[in-house]
Amino acid sequence: MSKAGRSQEEMRRRNLGDLLRHVHLAGALSRSELADRMGLNRSTIMALTAELSAAGLVSEELPGDTGRAGRPSLVVRPERDRAHVLAFDVRVDRLVAARVGLGGEILDRREAVRPRAGADLEDVVGVLAGFGRELRRGARAGSVCVGVGAAYCGMIRPADGTVRYGPYMGWVDQAFGVELGARLGLPVLVGNEAHLGALAERDRGVGRGLDNLIYLHGDVGVGGGIIVGGKLLDGDGGYGCELGHMMVNPYDGRPCMCGSRGCLEAEVGEHALIDAAGRSGELSGREGVRAVVEAAEGGDAAAVEALRRIGDWLGIGVANLINLFNPGMVIFGGMLRDVYPGSAAQVRRRVEANAMVISREQVRLRVSALGDDVTLVGAAELAFSRLLASPLEVLAEMRRRTAHRAAPRRRALAL
Repeated sequence: MSKAGRSQEEMRRRNLGDLLRHVHLAGALSRSELADRMGLNRSTIMALTAELSAAGLVSEELPGDTGRAGRPSLVVRPERDRAHVLAFDVRVDRLVAARVGLGGEILDRREAVRPRAGADLEDVVGVLAGFGRELRRGARAGSVCVGVGAAYCGMIRPADGTVRYGPYMGWVDQAFGVELGARLGLPVLVGNEAHLGALAERDRGVGRGLDNLIYLHGDVGVGGGIIVGGKLLDGDGGYGCELGHMMVNPYDGRPCMCGSRGCLEAEVGEHALIDAAGRSGELSGREGVRAVVEAAEGGDAAAVEALRRIGDWLGIGVANLINLFNPGMVIFGGMLRDVYPGSAAQVRRRVEANAMVISREQVRLRVSALGDDVTLVGAAELAFSRLLASPLEVLAEMRRRTAHRAAPRRRALAL
């Protein structure tokens, strides 16, 4: 193929991916809306949608009564039941799996408690692989799994999904992505939960459309995702934005799992809140955090003071981030989604006192719109990323994989 031919083919592949991405994220769009968004003429849009429709990735239909004269523009919709991904979310105390259709809708899900019992790679992979097989069996006949994504609460090597460091469960250099992929017979992409949460909130949540935002995810510890100029900051090896280890209390700070003291996650994480409320040894996990929040809402003085204290350290951290990155929005997710409303006044006071006026004047502080599913949604979008980059090629590849795996089963049944 000539250089000009390769260039045209690359342009076509990119346009197919862009169109599919638009309907995947926005839902049903008319051909005319797609032409405006993509800067292409309608005949090109018609050709692209015809290819995607023939592949079973989108469908076209007449719109409802528009009230306008003239021939209406056909509406393009993602085919959620024809292409799906498997999404996994590995939290400190819970495992979540879902089948997510093209367009982002969660079609089916499974959950299990994860005991806080140390390094548990084999158990985690076994549970998730079992969930994955169940979810695929429940898919509509003919639906193709086009990707697998997983969010993990630790530092991930993107190239192969190895968990380099998972502090609260003792995971060090665990081949999570490879092991899960081997059990499922499919390639698995793995990302840090907070990084994926940031992308999910930008694409489908409260930060939709923003090019500059910060997402803070609270669990036992605190993670973060920073988007600047529309792109995730992930560092040289993919380990960037460890916001939980930003120093906020260097003099008499609480000890942190990283070996330092006074890190943000040590001062605002689950243990800090429960200890400050005088409930250590009595409460734990998200249920424990919510119990403290509910107690504060009921007027319990110790719980109210605990939220104020957490808000003070959280506000210092947020002020530092605003000064550094000048985001349009800071989003609180995970455990911090529960904690922020009761500590918002203190957070804002710290921001007003410690962030530069010109950096803070436009910033909005918000809780996650995606709730407890934010990192699961992020894992699903990671899984869809290959399809959206090269729709027809990836669909064909995954169909071949499905057929190859099904062949031995058909032969066994024939015998």
